[in-house]
Amino acid sequence: MNKEETIQELKAIVKPYIQNEEAFENLTEDTDFINDLKINSANLVDVILDIEEKYDIVIDNEAMEKMSNVKAALTIIETQLASK
Repeated sequence: MNKEETIQELKAIVKPYIQNEEAFENLTEDTDFINDLKINSANLVDVILDIEEKYDIVIDNEAMEKMSNVKAALTIIETQLASK
């Protein structure tokens, strides 16, 4: 799976939780989930749970705290998939 495919899958996961459509349409690796997409912290937990389910991975608390933007999410997903 390449990075672009993962970004598209991540967009599908976060779409139900976004509050800023324009930022979502222009999503890049630097897009911040809370500041740019206006996803609240409770919904960010839902996003993380959805990611775990989609990729059949477990994201520990330390990794969850780092998952503030798309780039961090991609890194965590790649790391978890590589360790399976």
